[in-house]
Amino acid sequence: MTGDLLVYGSYGYAGTLISERAAAEGLDPIFAGRDAEPVEAAATRRGCDHRVFSLEHPPVVDGMLAGVDAVLNCAGPFEETAEPLIEACLRTRTDYLDIAGNVDVLESIAARDAEATDASVALVPGVGFDVVPTDCLAATLHGRLPEATELTLAIDGLGTFSPGTLKSVLRGLDRPGAVRQDGHIETVPLAWKRRTVEFPSGETTAVTVPWGDVSSAYYSTGIPNIEVYAGVPDRAAAVMERTRPLARLLTIGPVRRAAEALIDRVVSGPTARERAESETHVWGEVRTEGGRVARARMRTPDTYDLATATAVTAAERVLAGEAGRGFQTPASAFGPEFVEEFEGVTVEFLTEPQRVVQ
Repeated sequence: MTGDLLVYGSYGYAGTLISERAAAEGLDPIFAGRDAEPVEAAATRRGCDHRVFSLEHPPVVDGMLAGVDAVLNCAGPFEETAEPLIEACLRTRTDYLDIAGNVDVLESIAARDAEATDASVALVPGVGFDVVPTDCLAATLHGRLPEATELTLAIDGLGTFSPGTLKSVLRGLDRPGAVRQDGHIETVPLAWKRRTVEFPSGETTAVTVPWGDVSSAYYSTGIPNIEVYAGVPDRAAAVMERTRPLARLLTIGPVRRAAEALIDRVVSGPTARERAESETHVWGEVRTEGGRVARARMRTPDTYDLATATAVTAAERVLAGEAGRGFQTPASAFGPEFVEEFEGVTVEFLTEPQRVVQ
C-alpha cells in the first residue's frame, strides 16, 4: 500500500472505530471532520495528523485534500456529505470511499462513473456492513447462476445501532420502500412485502426495506429485479404495515430534527462487549425466468465490527490501486469472495442451481 488516507467524520461512532483501526494497522490516517475538538482529541491520542473543515466551501475542501490519495467518508448523513466530497475528489484526483447504505446516495455515485473514469478516480461507496456482505453474497450467487433475472436478499440480527445509523434510517423515510424492477428503482410502501426466510437461527418473518443493495447489487450482478428484506418480529411487521401513513410525518423538518435530537440524547452505540456478543445473518436467492434457483446464507460478526474491518481493508486496497478507476461496488472492486477474508464470516450454500416446482 502507498499513499495517504483521510478519514472524514473520524469522531462519530463508526468513524471512531474505523479511524482507530486504520491507525492501529499502520495506515497513519489523517483524522478529519468539521468539529475541531473531537478531531484534535482523537488525532492526538493516536499521534496522527488532523484537518478540520466543513464541506460548505469547495476551495477549502480542495485545499484540505491536497496531498491526500484517498478519502474514506464516515460522516453521515451521506445525502449531505457524499456529493461535496466527491466533487472535491474529482477536482483533486483523489480516490473516494464511504460507508453509505442509502439507495439514492449509491445511485447518485454510480451516475458519476464516466466523470470518475475520465479523472482517473476510483469511487467505491458502501464499504461498510451495508453493503459489503450482501453485495458479495449476491455476486457469489450470480456467479453460480449467471442467467438469473431475480435476486432476493435478507438480513437478520441487526441488534446494535449507533446514533448515525438511526438518523440515516429517519432520513431514508423520504423513500419508505424501494425495489428494482426491470432494471429501474421503484418506490413502494413501507414493508411492501412480507415473507418467511430460513436464517441459521430459524424461520423468521421479513419485510422489504429500501437498503443500499437495491442499488449496488444491480451494478455487481446486472440482475434487473431485486428485493431486499429485513427480519422483524411478526408483531413489528404488522405494526409497520398499519402505520405506513405515519412514516411520512418523520420526514417533516421540525419533526425529524426533534427525533434526531432525541436519538443523540438516548443512543450511544453498542459497547465492545455488546458487539462481541452480536451476530448477523444474511440470506440470498437468485432465480431464472425458467425457474432455476440457487440459495446461500452467511453468518457475520456484529455489523460495526465487520464494517470497521471491511472499510479499512477496502481503503488499503484502493490506495494500492486495486479498484482501478470509475464507480465500483465492493464486490466488483475486490471480488465476490472479499467478505470471506474476514474473521467470523462463513458462507453456506443451501442449494446448487436447480429447478423449483412452484
